[in-house]
Amino acid sequence: MSLRRLTAAVAVLGLAAACTEPQEAQPPMPVPPSPQPPTPQVPPVGYACESGQTVDVRYLDGDTAQIAYKGQSYILRSAPSASGARYSGSGLEWWTATREGRDSATLSRLDADEDVGVAVLERCGRPSPGPTPTDAPPSPTQPTPAAPPANPAPCRGPQLKLAQEGGDAGAGNRVTVLSLQNVGSQACSLTGYPGLTLQDARGRDLTTVRAEQRLGSYFRQGQAPAPVRLAPQAKAYFDLAWNVVPHEGQDEHACPSVARLRVTAPGDTSAVTLAQAFTPCGGRVQISPVRPVAEPAPPPEAPTATTRP
Repeated sequence: MSLRRLTAAVAVLGLAAACTEPQEAQPPMPVPPSPQPPTPQVPPVGYACESGQTVDVRYLDGDTAQIAYKGQSYILRSAPSASGARYSGSGLEWWTATREGRDSATLSRLDADEDVGVAVLERCGRPSPGPTPTDAPPSPTQPTPAAPPANPAPCRGPQLKLAQEGGDAGAGNRVTVLSLQNVGSQACSLTGYPGLTLQDARGRDLTTVRAEQRLGSYFRQGQAPAPVRLAPQAKAYFDLAWNVVPHEGQDEHACPSVARLRVTAPGDTSAVTLAQAFTPCGGRVQISPVRPVAEPAPPPEAPTATTRP
């Protein structure tokens, strides 16, 4: 091979080696991480109570409420109710309702079966935040549907009169039927349990006797509270029941003497009074929710089978 050809071949081999030499890999550009949405924190809703306490509530979802009361936290679950929103659990019942632009609520202690609130711990309230608009306004060419009639404003103490309507007795138990009459000029409504304070002949509160709430009435048990509309001069009714036999097993040989009742409408603080002398034993009385009739009709009897002759 001639020197010229050898030189050309070497040049071609060097060029090929240069073309096939791998280049250094470049690292990919860093991709910033996608921002993660922060975990939503449900703000507490504060309710001011008549006792001076504050109940803070976090409504975690549609079925759960977290109650903060006297330094303790309780988890309650949604429970059936005739009106408003009711939560129960951890030995407590939290029941809210909205009336006249105000959220009212009661915190009660549950019975041993964790079923029904039997003793009111707090009566609380706060201004209602009002409805949040979620739908677009109707087209001007479409008629706006009429709003359903709402219950009138809640009854207040100054427009009510307390009276005894009747009663019953048997086997050591006593019951008296009481009425709340609307003596005002405007209709009002009552829903739930009246507040009750017992006083002695000197006007002192009998703190040794507690008032327990009981579903239904003495004549028909198990009925949940329902709104009662009171036209002017109309009446709503509720029962007050107690036992007259001393609980000697609890070292009770004489029962306290009651001389006067102080009653407040559900959700109100203005009391109406009635002289009423009786001696409840066992440290408790039972009170029913208000209803529109003095004695509810008994449930219908099941039809009995008849035989042909």
